[in-house]
Amino acid sequence: MITIDKIVKRYDDTVILDNITTIIPKGGITSIIGPNGAGKSTLLSIIGRLLFADSGTVSVCGLDVVTTKSAKLAKCLSILRQENQFNSRLTVEELVGFGRYPYTKGRLTLQDKDKITESLSFLNLTDLRHRFLDELSGGQRQRAYVAMVLCQDTEYVLLDEPLNNLDMKHAVAMMKQLRQAADQLGKTIILVIHDINFASAYSDHIMAMKNGALCYQGTPLEIMRADILEDIFDTPLTIHEVENQLIAMYYR
Repeated sequence: MITIDKIVKRYDDTVILDNITTIIPKGGITSIIGPNGAGKSTLLSIIGRLLFADSGTVSVCGLDVVTTKSAKLAKCLSILRQENQFNSRLTVEELVGFGRYPYTKGRLTLQDKDKITESLSFLNLTDLRHRFLDELSGGQRQRAYVAMVLCQDTEYVLLDEPLNNLDMKHAVAMMKQLRQAADQLGKTIILVIHDINFASAYSDHIMAMKNGALCYQGTPLEIMRADILEDIFDTPLTIHEVENQLIAMYYR
């Protein structure tokens, strides 16, 4: 599990995270939801050691993310940030291969190449493996980035807005693939997501944030309530059950 204890993050006089304390359960999909500026991506980045908290601790698999050596942490936890900067003349296969770096330091074995092939297949990228990144659509690049993270083959996978640049068809496919990764590959997936209905349909656990605070957490059944979501998003809505899924209606 991931243990978060009294995490505080400030930028100058602005509090970004206000004393966050929680436990993210092992297994399944945990979605972090909330309005812009709630602190979702900042919290995910601190869990993944892309940022450092001003105070508090985070441990993953019993490892303190600040004090654990990078080589060891990278075999337990992987993260995809919201913005990614890679050489556009990399091929999809080369990009995905970066996920094996914690194990190979750049010297790929046959086993590593098998992992790359598996990850490409899992995200339906096999036909694009030799294409350069700058030849891909935004959605194809996003799938390639997620394939790279899955290729790292860690127990914990952190994804910041994995549905960025994906149309309706590919967003559904991505969530199904992440659900499959959790159920069949045994991954614990924590993702920041804007679409609360995707969170409802595919998550086991939801964390709802606002103004740097963790306000609510629980199962989709516990969180998908009009009073809770209106408090979080300051928007009137109604909850409907559609084919055994709780769906928020706010397009009015």
